[in-house]
Amino acid sequence: MFSYLPLFLKGEVVKGFGRGSKDLGCPTANYAREVTQSLPDNLKPGVYYGWAQVDQQDVHKMVVNIGWCPFYQNKEMSVETHIMHQFENDFYGSMLKICIAGYLRPEMNFNSLDELITAIKQDINNASNELDLPDSIMLKNNNFFTCD
Repeated sequence: MFSYLPLFLKGEVVKGFGRGSKDLGCPTANYAREVTQSLPDNLKPGVYYGWAQVDQQDVHKMVVNIGWCPFYQNKEMSVETHIMHQFENDFYGSMLKICIAGYLRPEMNFNSLDELITAIKQDINNASNELDLPDSIMLKNNNFFTCD
């Protein structure tokens, strides 16, 4: 269905809107505009899951929203990655590699911040379950994460 998957992205972590941690309790790592502009033209906006690596550290599960975040009415497309790992510090300026393994759902708008937070928690749970499957685990060990 999604011929562009798995999709591998690499770029520097830049400051985003600051609402992931603050508003949503879900910190995200954001790519610069150049990475977002390099996405395939036929990429469907929505919530995806996969694997993420900061610099040359361990590879962790992640969920990523690719699109315009309708609840916040973004004017530009963004790639906002939530890594399912507790980091001690921010890592702005670090190199972030992600492997997008699968698609969870389309982007949607919500009537309240609470509805959005509930959906994000469900996305994280669904992503974690998908990433426990053998086909997804194989991607965690892709040489993309071991080469520069």
